[in-house]
Amino acid sequence: MKLVGITSCPNGIAHTYMAAEGLNKAAQEKGMDIKVETQGSIGVENELTEEDIEEADGVVIAADKSVEKSRFEGKPVLETDSSEAINNAGALLARFEAGEVETYGAKTGREKANEKIEEEKSKKKKKQNPLYRHLMNGVSYMIPFVVVGGLLIAISLSLGGEPSADGLAIPEGSFWNSINQMGNTAFSLMVPILAGFIAMSIADRPGLAPGMIGGFIANDGSFYGSEAGAGFIGGIIAGFLAGYIAKWIKEVKVPEIIQPIMPILIIPILASLAVGLIFIYVLGAPIAGLMEALTNGLEGMEGGSRILLGLILGAMISFDMGGPFNKVAFLFGAALITQGQPEVMGAIAAAICTPPLGMGLASLIFKRKFKSDEQEAGKAAVAMGLVGITEGAIPLAAADPFRVIPSIMAGGMSAGAIAMMGNVADHVPHGGPIVAVFGAIDNVLMFFVAIIVGTIVTALLANILKKPTMEGS
Repeated sequence: MKLVGITSCPNGIAHTYMAAEGLNKAAQEKGMDIKVETQGSIGVENELTEEDIEEADGVVIAADKSVEKSRFEGKPVLETDSSEAINNAGALLARFEAGEVETYGAKTGREKANEKIEEEKSKKKKKQNPLYRHLMNGVSYMIPFVVVGGLLIAISLSLGGEPSADGLAIPEGSFWNSINQMGNTAFSLMVPILAGFIAMSIADRPGLAPGMIGGFIANDGSFYGSEAGAGFIGGIIAGFLAGYIAKWIKEVKVPEIIQPIMPILIIPILASLAVGLIFIYVLGAPIAGLMEALTNGLEGMEGGSRILLGLILGAMISFDMGGPFNKVAFLFGAALITQGQPEVMGAIAAAICTPPLGMGLASLIFKRKFKSDEQEAGKAAVAMGLVGITEGAIPLAAADPFRVIPSIMAGGMSAGAIAMMGNVADHVPHGGPIVAVFGAIDNVLMFFVAIIVGTIVTALLANILKKPTMEGS
């Protein structure tokens, strides 16, 4: 049997390639032939050709964001998330052998509509969350703007900043001021991009323009008389509003003569007007007020309350290693960077890398507690931890979740609390030692103290909880 596949995840880094590896390994064990296209952060790799698709007996899509499926019409298509391909690839491929995978787009007219309804019902039964998928689609497109903007600002401040009463300031008209302005431009595009691609995930291309326009309005308080914009929260809401409004308009029956201009004219205009006016006259000011209150509340945090926040964020980041809890904490920190609260991202940046670093350290030092393949995974985990990829701990956690997950949560909580106590600030929405190399971290010493302590706590607790293995050596 010959199959083709696609893997993709929001960040386009770890899960994308781990899912592809899982599918390739499972296919090899079953004697199947499979070619997997990865849609990662650097773009499409191992791209499927028309010939590949034509010869394939089925298609498996393991993705956490929207994937274009029109090229697979008439083929059995199985859709799932990346973690399922990482952990249960064999079971997925077995469904093709059993003939349990439905053909995509094989029917027309009313039958297609009915098939789509049944597909939606099936998805609900499997407890898949479309809202999370749409959100992650927006986040995946936003991340390059976040990283580029944050790094440019950090580099310009570290190399071109001069001490002033208000901290580092970059002289007007200087070369580094131009770099700083470029970074600020990238930052200003983050929310519109986030909203636009959330809307596009919901309503396809007709949702893109309304989402970006709505996101821009949400982020610019001048539209609704507020000094502060609605920020990331407003952008997310604008994206979902624009997407579902555009989708609703798409479903309205119109005369055939109007149909050709619906996706390029009617839908974008009506949806843009709707979401823009809703934000200007209804939602913008209240959400901006909420964000301002949140910022003021964080500024007023001292002592125990800051430590508690660091503990909570560290636990969320570590618990599911790149999953929904991790992403909620990450988005919270990213949003507050633009609100002048980089300390929250500082705690998250320290916690992000402790699961892979801690488990990698444990597998290298306490070898009798780990099988040989886990020891190899530990080496890769260390490398991934250094560049802030929490997912590096997944192979080790999957092998022994009830002992590993408490260990990495304890380490993440330790790192988050210490970073908060040490006033660590991260001006880039990313984590791990790599961000310190680019000058994005304030209080670098405490940042590394937090990481080291979190890593050691994780490793020691894993050694205490895990039992020796016959294979470990």
